[in-house]
Order: sequence, then structure tokens, then C-alpha cells
Amino acid sequence: MFRKLPLLLAIGAATLAACEKRDLGVDRFVDVKDLSALKAGIWIDPTGCDHWIIDDGIEGYLSQRLDRYGKPVCSGAAPPKTVIGPYNKGTPIPDPV
Repeated sequence: MFRKLPLLLAIGAATLAACEKRDLGVDRFVDVKDLSALKAGIWIDPTGCDHWIIDDGIEGYLSQRLDRYGKPVCSGAAPPKTVIGPYNKGTPIPDPV
């Protein structure tokens, strides 16, 4: 029984950590800041629809751009497979790729 105690404690700690509520609007890397401080660009996917894109150095964020009714925005602002806007501004951390 006592040999399994460390394993049980580790499982319990992991379970509690998984239940922790986190603010998903905050960047938790080296330069901790609210995500609204970052600059977003628009990536045009192969089908011509828009996605918000942010490159925060090592981290990155991407979400589909939707209209107020929840439908994809396909603006045709640029050719497919391109990015427009300052998507990699707002952080001093260089992108290693």
C-alpha cells in the first residue's frame, strides 16, 4: 500500500491541476501580457476564408474569422495561402522558425 502512495498522490495532484480555472486571454510565456496587447493579422486559407493569426515569437494563435451570425468571413482581401497585417508585431521575442 505504501509503495503506491506516491503514485496516488501524483494522480490526485494532476487531477486538481486539471480542474484549475485559467484566464485564456493571457499569454503565459516569457513576456506575460494580455492577448489583446498583441497585433493580429489575417491568414487567407486555401478556400479563400479569413482566419485571425498572431505570431508571438515561439507561440502562435489562430482562429477563424466569423461574422456576427457565426458564419465564416471569406473577404477575398488577398490571394489564398497568404497573410496580411502585422501578425508578428507586439512582442520582442523573435520567431525561431
